[in-house]
Amino acid sequence: MTRDSRPRRKINWFKYAPPMRFYPLAGKLVPWFAAAAAVLGAIGLFVGFAVAPTDAQQGDAYRIIFLHVPTAWLSMIIYLALAFWAALGLIFNVRLASMMASALAPTGALMTFLALWTGALWGKPTWGTWWVWDARLTSELILLFLYLGLMSLHAAIDDTRRADRATAVLALVGVVNVPIIYFSVQWWNTLHQGASVSLSSAPSIAAPMLAGMLIMTLAVWAYCIAVVLMRVRVIILGRERHAAWAEEVMGGAASSRGPRVTYQNASLGGRTST
Repeated sequence: MTRDSRPRRKINWFKYAPPMRFYPLAGKLVPWFAAAAAVLGAIGLFVGFAVAPTDAQQGDAYRIIFLHVPTAWLSMIIYLALAFWAALGLIFNVRLASMMASALAPTGALMTFLALWTGALWGKPTWGTWWVWDARLTSELILLFLYLGLMSLHAAIDDTRRADRATAVLALVGVVNVPIIYFSVQWWNTLHQGASVSLSSAPSIAAPMLAGMLIMTLAVWAYCIAVVLMRVRVIILGRERHAAWAEEVMGGAASSRGPRVTYQNASLGGRTST
């Protein structure tokens, strides 16, 4: 058999689609992303606060960008990822996709809150006020309400499948807000400054500032991935708790904490294990 005639091994893109297979993979990836977040975060903060020069106009107040810009970027990226997974779960009824969407929502809400909070800290010395009803700020606030609405809607519906479908529809409707956030400074006359980093033009900030901001972005990205993977593992065990493999995992975790004690619960009329 010649080299060209050998049968090629097909890549199975859906190998880790079953929650049972994705659960251990996520567990292996969490320490790597957590370590990357810690290392990159330390380097990014050092570059941002010790290497990057003081801005000629804003002074040291501009250094809030090393947290504000990464969290603002991730708030939008996470929502797009959430909408993507929600669409997969809605269209193809993929259980893991719906679990990923649920796991992304709290982290996206945290990034949006941090973006708004650090923006207020930046706005006070720069604009003289904590908050203005600027197009960029208002649309970012709407994004926070979307995240909170998705989590509240999912928690309000007892049937998990119905909750996944309802939140998926809301997520897909709300995705229209992401381009509004991104292009708001171009479409309207706002106080918020334009983008300092663009794919179509050279950066408008000094190289050390850009390096610190990009390193911090990678750090925040790695942190978000680690946290989402940890959360989706918890969601998987919660939804698959009646499967044999999940019972084995939870049983092993319980045995590592100590012996199981079984007692009679008279009020519930059943046996309870701790």
